Amino acid sequence: MNKSGYTLPPEWARQSGVQLTWPHAATDWADYLADICDTYVEMARAIASHEQLLVVAPEPEAVADRLRRELEADAFQRVLFHQCDTNDTWARDHAFITLVANGDGERGADGDAPRLLDFRFNGWGEKFEADKDNRINRSLMGSGMLNGQYVDCLDFVLEGGSIESDGEGTVFTTSQCLLAPHRNQPLDKNAIEQRLRQTLGAKRVVWLDHGNLMGDDTDGHIDTTVRTAPENTLIYVGCDDENDPQYDDFKQLQRQLESLRTFSGQPYRLLRLPMPDPMVDEQGERLPATYANFLVTNEAVLVPIYNQPVKDNEALRTVAEAFKDRRMIAIDSRTIVRQHGSIHCCTMQYPEGVLRNAR
Repeated sequence: MNKSGYTLPPEWARQSGVQLTWPHAATDWADYLADICDTYVEMARAIASHEQLLVVAPEPEAVADRLRRELEADAFQRVLFHQCDTNDTWARDHAFITLVANGDGERGADGDAPRLLDFRFNGWGEKFEADKDNRINRSLMGSGMLNGQYVDCLDFVLEGGSIESDGEGTVFTTSQCLLAPHRNQPLDKNAIEQRLRQTLGAKRVVWLDHGNLMGDDTDGHIDTTVRTAPENTLIYVGCDDENDPQYDDFKQLQRQLESLRTFSGQPYRLLRLPMPDPMVDEQGERLPATYANFLVTNEAVLVPIYNQPVKDNEALRTVAEAFKDRRMIAIDSRTIVRQHGSIHCCTMQYPEGVLRNAR
């Protein structure tokens, strides 16, 4: 049982805001910087229309000038800006993972203050430079923009996109990611699970062994294939094309999900997302397009779409079925996927009480 008194909340819990780490010319977006900045403005508008937005950028004044022009005045008033050098833009994997008090444990010196866990980000197994991104969290803590207790977890590699929480003590992850080379060796699966349980306040860890998208350079982040939702719901990506090289792997994923049980021994409610039609980069290599990489906010869900009307609409209907109290906002993610990510990868939510009030 979790006696820490803290829990990793689900994404649909009340939020104080969302972080975007803004693209710039020194990132891998350089060749299509205008296009990706247009997409980021679209995400910023969708988020700031109803909750706070934290923008991290090397030159925040330029971003502020653009958002001042393009957002409604009341939305712009909800935006906070923080100056920090960055390698890239994947806030999901370099931002804090935040725990909230659940009332089951003893209070610490900071009472029930949220715990801001700063894990080490190493470019998804030392594939990319990440030194600047690893300094963002400590820079933010020094700015006074965040309320909570800083927790140094820099001796352990963990990316926000590699875990999902139901808010009731179950943390979901994938064996292909957390056991991948250049992350936490020589720790084995049991040692990694013990660390997750202790650090995240989890009662159990559920490991998924299938569903690795072609073109994914994260080694199989769970937020590209399986997502948690209210009422013991799991939203997952399916594959119907028997000629797709991913077909067998995703069939095995579906069978594993069907075998899972909740704490009370009940099967999960499963909602199936379509697999987008194949998308490729300039070299003809497949891109990891997925509808599972949506972002849940206080009033809306930002859902990636790919100019595939039939499947886009099916995905929007499926996510809406899981989050009936929120409106769906479709975000064209064709530019984001060119760098092998989508909406969830670009964002990180902060639970209620963490992000200070904007102007």
